[in-house]
Amino acid sequence: MKLRELGRSGIQVPALCFGGNVFGWTVDETRSFALLDALVDAGLNFVDTADIYSTWVPGHQGGESETILGRWFAARKNRAKVVLATKVGMPMGEGGKGKTSLSKKYILQEAEASLRRLQTDYIDLYQSHRDDPDTPQEETLEAYAELIKAGKVRAIGCSNFTAERIESSLAISAQHNLPCYETAQPEYNLYDRAGFEEKIEGVCAGHGIGVIPYYSLASGFLSGKYRSEKEIEGRPRAGTLKRYFNERGTRVLSALDEAAKELHATPAQISLAWLMQRPALVAPIASATTVEQLQELVGAVNLELPTSVVEKLEKA
Repeated sequence: MKLRELGRSGIQVPALCFGGNVFGWTVDETRSFALLDALVDAGLNFVDTADIYSTWVPGHQGGESETILGRWFAARKNRAKVVLATKVGMPMGEGGKGKTSLSKKYILQEAEASLRRLQTDYIDLYQSHRDDPDTPQEETLEAYAELIKAGKVRAIGCSNFTAERIESSLAISAQHNLPCYETAQPEYNLYDRAGFEEKIEGVCAGHGIGVIPYYSLASGFLSGKYRSEKEIEGRPRAGTLKRYFNERGTRVLSALDEAAKELHATPAQISLAWLMQRPALVAPIASATTVEQLQELVGAVNLELPTSVVEKLEKA
């Protein structure tokens, strides 16, 4: 399988990243292990999680996803075979209430907690989960410098940052000889395009920052399995999915259906393949709750979309 580099970090990953937000939320530990085993068997070894997963579940305190991953690493003794990404900054505790913090003290404290849960002594990609305007960026980057020097982190990235804040962080890194963000994790998919394409895409491409977008399938909408609001009633992602049921969403799904029929693929595979062919993108993040769904996602890795199909999708 052809690998891609995470920014300029030297870390090589496949073209698809598995989203670990489902671990301990929509899949239990046993099924999580089955999904991770199938992922590695398929040659995909890139997993993204966060310390706060899954604070939104009643009774959860955060760390549930990292804990399951740590138990899997311990059981399989395969930590070195996996490129592990996690995040820090958003508030822990039941409900995830509170302010984002990227202070040096908080990052160093939470890094140790993540390492314990993950049962590992290093994190491949450690990401600022959300911007913290109240903490100087130099302070945040100094914390990461300490972790990298100690061998606890290999590279750093940012998530949910504006183009302006990415650029200012890069300037500070250069000015003070501090580590720089090698990756960005924005919301981006075939439906949600403007937020990334208007400014962030150019900044990332210009500075060699690798993009690993989340919501790659728009919470499952672009998989084509939901065709009406009635079908999502009671589902865990119903609140997010509602905004896609409009004229534009219908138009995008129709284009995906047409492309899927032409290429003998599924809408989910087409959606991911479109992302994989975008400039600056390293690996879209997508999750699954069954091994069958995972195998469908894997099928996108080697799918090449003709220019004519790309044009129809983007027009839609």
